[in-house]
Amino acid sequence: MGSPVLFAASLFLFLIELCQQVDGIGSKCDIYKGKWVYDDSYPLYNSSSCPFIHQEFNCQNNGRPDHLYQNFRWQPTSCNLPRFDGRDFLRKFRGKRIMFVGDSLSLNQWQSLTCLLHGAVPREPYVSERVAAISTFSFPTYGVSIMFIRNALLVDIVDEKDGRVLKLDSITGGRNWKGYDVLIFNTWHWWLLTGRKQPWDYIQDGNVTRKDMNRMVAYRKALGTWARWVNLNVDPAKTKVFFQGVSPDHME
Repeated sequence: MGSPVLFAASLFLFLIELCQQVDGIGSKCDIYKGKWVYDDSYPLYNSSSCPFIHQEFNCQNNGRPDHLYQNFRWQPTSCNLPRFDGRDFLRKFRGKRIMFVGDSLSLNQWQSLTCLLHGAVPREPYVSERVAAISTFSFPTYGVSIMFIRNALLVDIVDEKDGRVLKLDSITGGRNWKGYDVLIFNTWHWWLLTGRKQPWDYIQDGNVTRKDMNRMVAYRKALGTWARWVNLNVDPAKTKVFFQGVSPDHME
């Protein structure tokens, strides 16, 4: 069986890849080779009026003075991409469940997708709720649900008597990821943190527990654990899995 994981660098490219999968059409165009071009018909939704964006992520409402960064779209070198059509997306994914898993990057992408879809069908009823750790935005008319669950490292952090232990070979959080039609993962930023921002006290690798280790080695081992979970628990004929590219550091 081939790898069920697809790699996507941005929400829009993920949507294009996903729609191609649903349509069942292959593409002769490498959509990942291209550049950002200015287009005054963008953005596809008004971030200031979208009710789902968390306050800390709402750049315009928080006083960012420039706005032209919102008017760029991705232009592949060898083809043209269709403009995103939220209503068409909902029709294609009728009855489907999509889940984002990761840190603030996945949260941003989840909120952007809800804004894109709500902006396309503003009069359609929707339900926005959080049950335990899972946030859900759904369109009952279409039976489409988009979920987000925060899991910044994908593998487990367990509270033990000596402190918080990051377990590189344990992934019990995966029980929350089963039964979805699309899974979109990301992890990276939190692996680099130190001091008080570091969310663990010890790292356990197999039977060895240490105070710290090479973070890239730890990251690679954790991704191996995640990849094994995907191979054992995901049927690629039923579920599409995406792993998002690494986000740049953001300090302000």
